[in-house]
Amino acid sequence: MDKLDIVLYPDEGLRDVCQPIPEMTDELDKLIDDMFYTMYDAPGIGLAAPQVAVQQRLIVVDISETKDQPIALLNPEVVKSAGKITWEEGCLSIPGVYAKVNRPSEILVRGMDRDGKMIEFEADELLAVCIQHEIDHLNGKLFIDHLSGLKRTRALQKYKKELAQQQADA
Repeated sequence: MDKLDIVLYPDEGLRDVCQPIPEMTDELDKLIDDMFYTMYDAPGIGLAAPQVAVQQRLIVVDISETKDQPIALLNPEVVKSAGKITWEEGCLSIPGVYAKVNRPSEILVRGMDRDGKMIEFEADELLAVCIQHEIDHLNGKLFIDHLSGLKRTRALQKYKKELAQQQADA
């Protein structure tokens, strides 16, 4: 497995709407393995293909403490949603920035698994939040887009300050 480079904000590729995946391939299977490896190493609980500079509709998630419940979805979509939850989110593409985001608390998600089969399952709480966050990436949307203008400005100021500090330390 290869560790992939994570694309950082404000890279324009994070704002692109990704292309649907027509079928599972050996290349996609390797990409999924590499994305899981990269996500676990970061460490994170979710990663979308555009975060590793691949403009295709693919996400990987694993919210388990033991990192043994991996979910890979091609062309994922939320079919139904209900409820409301506020969760503090972060993003591997905007390291160091965290903010409370409101999302549906329960979702029915559909997509293709890594075997090429269409699957559908319910998710709630953190898994629902994580899947919605990653699907947003496929649509060119970031978690900071869910914030008020003031909160988004403050979050990005903090991020830019941390980036400048890292560059000064390098």
